[in-house]
Amino acid sequence: MDRDRIRRLLPEAGIPGEHYGKLNREQRSVVMHGGGPMLVLAGAGTGKTTTVTHRVARLVETGADPGSILLLTFTNKAARDMMMRAGRLIGESIGGLWGGTFHHLCNMILRMHGAESGYPESYTIMDRDDTRQMMKEILSELRSDGIVPKPAVLIAINSLAKNSGRTIEQIVQERFFPLSENIPGISQAIRSYEERKERLNLLDFDDLLVNTLDLLCKNGTVADAYQERFMHILVDEYQDTNHIQAEIVDRLAELHRNLMVVGDDAQSIYSFRGADFENIIRFTDRYPEAETYRLTTNYRSTPEILELANDAISHNTRQFRKELRSVKYNSGKPCITALEDVYSQAQFVVSKTGDIQSGGERLSSIAVLYRSHYQSMELQMELQKRGVPFEVRSGLRFFEMAHIKDILSYLRIVLNPFDEMGWKRVLRLIPGVGAVTANRLFGAVCSKNNPLDEMFNVTSLGPKKSLDGLLLLLNALKSIVRDDGMIDPSSAIETVMLNGYEKHLYTTYPNAASRVEDIGQMRQYASGYETIEEFVSDMSLQASPAELMPDNAYGDDLLILTTVHQAKGLEWNTVFIIGLNDGRFPSVISLKEGAEEEERRLFYVAATRAKERLFLCYTLTGGYSDGAGFLKPSRFIRELDRQHYDRMSIERDY
Repeated sequence: MDRDRIRRLLPEAGIPGEHYGKLNREQRSVVMHGGGPMLVLAGAGTGKTTTVTHRVARLVETGADPGSILLLTFTNKAARDMMMRAGRLIGESIGGLWGGTFHHLCNMILRMHGAESGYPESYTIMDRDDTRQMMKEILSELRSDGIVPKPAVLIAINSLAKNSGRTIEQIVQERFFPLSENIPGISQAIRSYEERKERLNLLDFDDLLVNTLDLLCKNGTVADAYQERFMHILVDEYQDTNHIQAEIVDRLAELHRNLMVVGDDAQSIYSFRGADFENIIRFTDRYPEAETYRLTTNYRSTPEILELANDAISHNTRQFRKELRSVKYNSGKPCITALEDVYSQAQFVVSKTGDIQSGGERLSSIAVLYRSHYQSMELQMELQKRGVPFEVRSGLRFFEMAHIKDILSYLRIVLNPFDEMGWKRVLRLIPGVGAVTANRLFGAVCSKNNPLDEMFNVTSLGPKKSLDGLLLLLNALKSIVRDDGMIDPSSAIETVMLNGYEKHLYTTYPNAASRVEDIGQMRQYASGYETIEEFVSDMSLQASPAELMPDNAYGDDLLILTTVHQAKGLEWNTVFIIGLNDGRFPSVISLKEGAEEEERRLFYVAATRAKERLFLCYTLTGGYSDGAGFLKPSRFIRELDRQHYDRMSIERDY
């Protein structure tokens, strides 16, 4: 772009073009930043994307070669959208700008420098299906004394280790502790996986990051070339970067140090995925000359909702302090509601949702948020009973989930030892037992008077490696069906978990801890039933086709149910946050791990999803017959200033 044209766009040096007049003062300060590193703390709903887009346009307008600009985002679509919007601002397409995800950038660098990186340029990138298939083949070839986890778990362990710069042993001890006894087998499988990839000239997604950082650290010529090339680097959602990604950015920005990182420390909630909070909180330690900008003008929420959110996050010690300010008119305060138990909570949400809907609001503009997926169980049941259409965005509906169906299959067998589908489902959970072996085992006992007793006599029909699993299964079933009668359903579920099923979860699913929580909720719910027969019958009816109305039966007007983690970046007119009890939100596990401040950030994210109305719900008791007793309101409620919310009294007429 020639200098005359720049002067036409900017008639006076430093005076922005017409399109910058729509920016607020805070945004304009960021866009007009002269040079050097800057930390942009963009609060929820403050126009972060608009600011980044205008910054890109400003750089190009003032003479920066688009090829010298690097824009890193967490989706390629986000980068394309920002570049298109920036192009529209200046009236021309911005060609040559490097924009996309970290993986996209790293792939481009490695392709261009195959020889220097140690990989031929013809390497193949493995997708997730490829990685699972390779790990599956490796497991079939390995001989291990212990139970080695399924491919998905091994891949998750390996990925967390790579992206956090930690060892396999550390990740297993911290995140997958029930598997600690077989760390040697896990390490052997991952080592074989890495060796095979290298031999076959294959890279997985994590290798793209690791190998690029390795190249930039060990090859000065390549590092110098990219440091010279990228005069301006912009990173979006910086609070979600992991250790490796932050290292790559620091390496690339080493020469010019024109680095703009945009994020919100108060919305750093993804440590379980490998995101490193230290990246943003210690940015100014690594860049002491950096200027810090705060975007605090919020275009989403009412003043009252923001006052409560500001109050909540103020109790964190490690943070960049800021207070969001609303451009909206005053409205009603958020409401805190104490409900008797989880059933009353579900009834309240459904009743209140009906009131709001009758006032003309669409169901799809209302969301119910919760800390963990299991907290939606009673609500799903109440919505089904009342015929309210809903969409679960935090996973499958509760009674459609594999681990819930597994537990019910155990209980179905003790009720009906001839239940073929139940037997085959639980048999296939055992290591070494596939469809063929399950058919053979069931075929050997189905014609006997008591298939459960007979199964003890046919364990030899399974492979040797399945013997321990078969004996655990049979021990669980016999412990449930005692000589003096069946135990209660809650105790039966606990028996199943103690006899191998919890270990199965950790060897099969990367999110095993969440699934254990689901089953814990199921067990509490089961405590309200005296017999297994009653419980299984009710659960089966919950999952019947008549109860499970397809989401699309009502078009797109559905009540939204989602975890807070899934809700980040979204907004609704009305938000309910349920299950706000200590030990539930914040969760017990997080408190044990010393993650209270991240849990408070999670609560802050939940509250700032609401545009007009916010309801905070907690229960006085668990509502089960399991002796749980009274529950404390969440500390995130108890620490709020009383002036920031109203108490809602509930008349039990719903």
